[in-house]
Amino acid sequence: MVLLVAFAVLALLLQSQRDTDAEAKRRSVAVAQTFAHSPGILAALRTPHPTKVLQPLTEAGRRSAGVDFIVVMDTHGIRYTHPMPDRIGKRFVGTIGPSLAGGVYTESVHGPLGQEVQATVPIENPGGHVVALVSAGLKVKNVTNQVDRQIPIILTAGAAALGGATAVTALVGRRLRRQTHSLAPDEMTKMYDHHDAVLHSVREGVLIVAGDGRLLLANDEARRLLDLPPDAEGRHVTQLPVLEPETVALLSSGREATDEVHLAGPRLLAVNQRPTDRDGGPKGTVVTLRDSTELQAVSGRAETARERLKLLYDAGLGIGTTLDVTRTADELAQVAVPRFADFVTVDLADAVLHGEEPAATATGVRRVAVRAVREDHPLYEKGRLIDFLPSTPQARGYGTGRSELVNDLSSATGWHAQDPERAGRIVDYGIHSLISAPIKARGAVLGVANFWRSKEHGPFDEEELSLAEELVARAAVSIDNGRRYAREHAMAVTLQRSLLPRALPEQSALEVGYRYLPAQSGVSGDWFDVIPLPGGRVALVVGDVVGHGLHAAATMGRLRTAVHNFSTLDLPPDELLSHLDDLVGRIDQDEACTEVAAAVVGATCLYAIYDPVTRRCVMARAGHLAPALVSPDGDVTFPDLPFGPPLGLGGMPFRSAELDIPEGTQLVLYTDGLIEDRNRDLDVGMELLRQSLAGHPGRPPEESCQAVLDTLLPARPKDDVALLVARTRPLPPDRIADWDVPSDPAAVARMRDAACRQLDEWDLSELSFSLELVLSELVTNAIRYGCEPIHVRLILDRTLICEVADASSTSPHLRYAATTEEGGRGLFLVSQMTERWGTRYTPTGKVIWAELPLSECSGEKALSLALADAGLDLGLDL
Repeated sequence: MVLLVAFAVLALLLQSQRDTDAEAKRRSVAVAQTFAHSPGILAALRTPHPTKVLQPLTEAGRRSAGVDFIVVMDTHGIRYTHPMPDRIGKRFVGTIGPSLAGGVYTESVHGPLGQEVQATVPIENPGGHVVALVSAGLKVKNVTNQVDRQIPIILTAGAAALGGATAVTALVGRRLRRQTHSLAPDEMTKMYDHHDAVLHSVREGVLIVAGDGRLLLANDEARRLLDLPPDAEGRHVTQLPVLEPETVALLSSGREATDEVHLAGPRLLAVNQRPTDRDGGPKGTVVTLRDSTELQAVSGRAETARERLKLLYDAGLGIGTTLDVTRTADELAQVAVPRFADFVTVDLADAVLHGEEPAATATGVRRVAVRAVREDHPLYEKGRLIDFLPSTPQARGYGTGRSELVNDLSSATGWHAQDPERAGRIVDYGIHSLISAPIKARGAVLGVANFWRSKEHGPFDEEELSLAEELVARAAVSIDNGRRYAREHAMAVTLQRSLLPRALPEQSALEVGYRYLPAQSGVSGDWFDVIPLPGGRVALVVGDVVGHGLHAAATMGRLRTAVHNFSTLDLPPDELLSHLDDLVGRIDQDEACTEVAAAVVGATCLYAIYDPVTRRCVMARAGHLAPALVSPDGDVTFPDLPFGPPLGLGGMPFRSAELDIPEGTQLVLYTDGLIEDRNRDLDVGMELLRQSLAGHPGRPPEESCQAVLDTLLPARPKDDVALLVARTRPLPPDRIADWDVPSDPAAVARMRDAACRQLDEWDLSELSFSLELVLSELVTNAIRYGCEPIHVRLILDRTLICEVADASSTSPHLRYAATTEEGGRGLFLVSQMTERWGTRYTPTGKVIWAELPLSECSGEKALSLALADAGLDLGLDL
């Protein structure tokens, strides 16, 4: 205790010295930095006589800060100030290099005041350059005086500690004598020797467990019976993994036990437990253990049966969790390794993987699962296509539907014939026993499961053959269900994809990218379409039939066909949705009388028409989400379109909205499967869509589609998704020509001349004859039967489009004139001279349009053919 106190006093002295030195350096640094950053210091340094200004300031600062000196110097170390005026103008004693580099430097030097502790800091101008230095410090003898003043206090505390330790030592010694009953050390040693001899010599395990569950003592026999680790004593019984849970529960409970039987590894132990606090002793228990070897054989068979039941139970829970055939096969292999076999391989008929019926023989089977206790095995690898010979156990079991047991693979000649070289490597590897169990469900063999054992375990027996058959039977039903599901899913997806557009039509108004992803759980009713319209316009359609299955896919096909048919009438979006709404209502009424309720519930649609000439887009929606617009500067907005009810509800009109679409704007149409998810709100999905589109105005639509899917969709989407991204490409103004036509028959000739001149500018003179004929007929009809104003427009796109508009709502129709009639052949000639023609209605009247192909034969020849079809012959020399 004296040495301990002495060391403590010395440590306190050294600590006091270190703290005092550290405080001196800290104070020196603080004073120097404060003076270096004080206002006016830079101005004083710029004066002709810095000493005159700075000397009074440093002396006042030195006295108020409690330091022995404050020295201001230039960058060469020449002093401006010093407590001893005769030292001013002389070189500073100390190191100034680190401070010139911008750092703070402390040191102990022998200076003018004696041994000093000083700190040197730089003075920097606003540009960060060092223009002078400041040093502040104390004399070492002043620091030493502070330490000396603390020595009496430290010595007094040491003496008090020594006295207290002496008193405590006396009290502890007195208590030890009372607890050991005043036994001498040799007597205590003898007593403990006798205790150890008895404790470790008896052939019965002894444990002493404290009241808190810690193992205090275990003799040699207890360590052997329980296989305790060397550091078991002192650990809580729950921290000993070698103990069975039932044994841990008994040792932790502290209750009395008499000849209770507990399992300890391969042994059955008879356990007795008694408390130790009956006669006032410490709280805890004493446990004795006896090895009941006569019950070991019975317990072994019981444990084997328990393990097999547990294996079958786990197989029932772990096999067939999905409808994926390959996943189910792998789950079978995973359950069996290593609890039943060292290696498991599962081979399925290749047709089963495609949802088809399996073949009758074991040829063309593919290895779909391999599980092993070691990865360097010589068995066929996963994914290999195998043709088993008829002599192999796999082929025999596949053909007969009965399992095959091979106890010794080294002598199985039929198995060796499959691949002699590989068979030799398998035997050399140590694999010696095989069970080949056919995977059979609903009378068909789907494949075969192979269980292999190596030299670490004994060969399979008949009881284990039955266990293998039970395991395979549990997997067979799931594999067959997965096969049937895969077939039906493939058929449904094929049907759905056949109802969707396989390729987008050619058009010039939009650059389009699209994606369609079917749901993992089955087909659904999402669809999209791009439909070219007259006048270079394009219709964009996205729809969704809520629900899954073949009915939803078939209904989607009917609605898509209806949209195509209605679009040929060139209806506005709101009118088209009204017709589609009536159609869905009739479908519901027709199917209401069927045995299976198959009404179209929750069908939605968005229909948009973009005109590259006017750069306007007209949209209407029926219960569908609003599209996204990506402006040329990268901003994303969701236009506020009038909301219409889902299709089939009826009772409410649909309204359309017309938007101005700048060049390069991207229209993003999508179904709800893209943004809706059970794990996030709709607003969150819309925001994610906005973030994936924003800031990329120049990105191609195909790349935008992929970026959106990568951002919003999980790996396995629950609902199918249709996505359409279209970038607008307006028609250049120099490819459009239009004229107002007076209601005068003489204006027809002027229009023909103007149109021919325009064709000459477009280098399409070969179409002049055909265009003159078409234009004459359409303008003449508008003047004769229509109303003013009359307007003619030519559009040069993939075809030459001629449009004649007037304010009348009456539409001409094509008819076949008799041979004796002089009129009635005009529209027939128009239909023969053009690729297609038609009428569309506008809020102010109608437009009659016709399209002439750009790669057309000469006008005279086309006219001759048209007149021949009409039954006339002008006798033209072609």
